[in-house]
Amino acid sequence: MAAAGERGQDRRGGTLAHAREALRTYFGYDSFRPGQGEVIASVLSGQDALAVMPTGAGKSICYQVPAVLLGGLTLVVSPLISLMGDQVRSLKEVGIRGSYLNSTLTPRQQEVVMARGLAGWYDLMYIAPERLSDQRFIAFAQRVCIPLVAVDEAHCVSQWGQDFRPAYRGIPAFVAQLPERPVVCALTATATPRVREDVARLLDLRHPMVQVNGFDRPNLRLSSFELTPGERTRWLMGYLAAHPTWSGIVYTNTRKKVDELAKTLRAAGIRTVSYHAGMENAERTASQEAFVHDEARVMVATNAFGMGIDKSDVRFVVNCGLPLSLEEYYQEAGRAGRDGEPAECYLLWSRGDIRTCHFFIDNTQFPPETPQAERATLLRNRERLLSAIIGYAMSDTCLRARVLRYFGQDASSVAVGKGKDGCGGCSVCLGSSAAEHLRRPCSRRARGAMGASGYRTRELPSEAEVTDEDERLFQRLRALRKRLADESHVPPYVVFSDATLRAMVQRRPQDKEELLAVSGVGHTKLERYGRQFLEEINR
Repeated sequence: MAAAGERGQDRRGGTLAHAREALRTYFGYDSFRPGQGEVIASVLSGQDALAVMPTGAGKSICYQVPAVLLGGLTLVVSPLISLMGDQVRSLKEVGIRGSYLNSTLTPRQQEVVMARGLAGWYDLMYIAPERLSDQRFIAFAQRVCIPLVAVDEAHCVSQWGQDFRPAYRGIPAFVAQLPERPVVCALTATATPRVREDVARLLDLRHPMVQVNGFDRPNLRLSSFELTPGERTRWLMGYLAAHPTWSGIVYTNTRKKVDELAKTLRAAGIRTVSYHAGMENAERTASQEAFVHDEARVMVATNAFGMGIDKSDVRFVVNCGLPLSLEEYYQEAGRAGRDGEPAECYLLWSRGDIRTCHFFIDNTQFPPETPQAERATLLRNRERLLSAIIGYAMSDTCLRARVLRYFGQDASSVAVGKGKDGCGGCSVCLGSSAAEHLRRPCSRRARGAMGASGYRTRELPSEAEVTDEDERLFQRLRALRKRLADESHVPPYVVFSDATLRAMVQRRPQDKEELLAVSGVGHTKLERYGRQFLEEINR
């Protein structure tokens, strides 16, 4: 007798109305963010999709909601092996049956996961792209009903992107070996028009619905300042002193600088951890766990850290050094403010950083089998990418407009501040200096008809005045969230985001029905945590 998850099971499917109900039930939101509904409708109808959404726009919802509606086992191809465990735990918190299969599991554990997959235990499974060429996994995939293959970080398939990974080129061959072709949905945060064309062609998407959201993140304040290495450290110390409760990420471009800066911050009494490829795996994992569980306030890292990081309450990202591309920078900056609350992104650079970047490019390591002509093409592309980020760093025109134009978006949508392309939310348009930023608090933005999370909410006040009493309650709710998270062994943001806690403060729900009306509170979390939060609010 065939197992429940094996090939031949009817695919449940569903309509967009069913998807909205799933969004409400599992995630606690009333309607989709821009672009999510269009992608989900395409997937549910059986059409391939290509979704380009900025970091924090909710790409994961585009495959997590269909996974509970389609039946069978949705596969999510992701390069983020170190984060798969956190992603599965987050799904469990909202009542979705997730799993992962990667090299961190023993062979015996991998066999157990695949056996459970065949038995229908899971809605969704995260896998690394290298897994797709494993014959054991191919045999497993040919026996299980796979209605959807979601390709996360899809720009990795293109050599014109900032993070080319050859293993992504094997995805079409894997799909072709399945008894029934699933829907393929490619998702990425940073893709120029040229990269988008590459993604659709190289992943063999069939007449895909293409959804390109705006790249603007209006809750992020963008700033670029030229400072010497010594000035950068002093500025950062002042910034952290001015924002003692904020959590954030500081990027540098060498391992040595990571270690030196982390040591300096710890000596100043700032709870700091570090992360780079030269550390042991266990040490990197401990640093990541400390940061996402709010045991450490600051993460100092190279760009080895953070791709796909789900910590939603990062209030600042500071780059102490020049990244190698504008794609890389905007992806790193986008790790701030994923909850929709105000956040700040700083690029602190010097002329010496440019020389360091050229050195990295000149010493690029290629696989031995890479043809010489392809090596030359890739090096020229990396020089082109570097030129774009240098132009951003030195820009005397609106930084936000410069980012939007780079990614092929009309920049007139942000022309609301100083000058023709002014945004009113970057260091150029504000005309502010690095020193002035240390004295200026980050103001809370207006929510208009949108909640702080970006999802539409139920009559949430758009410009509520935050009183001292509100702030005290918010801090008490944060303390409660931390205690409950520790008891459940999950990061605090997995329990509720800062935006949801702010909504609780504004609404002051008195019972479970009123708490369920708060954006970000779904049925599973209501049953798991509702009583404790209502008691704290009513205290």
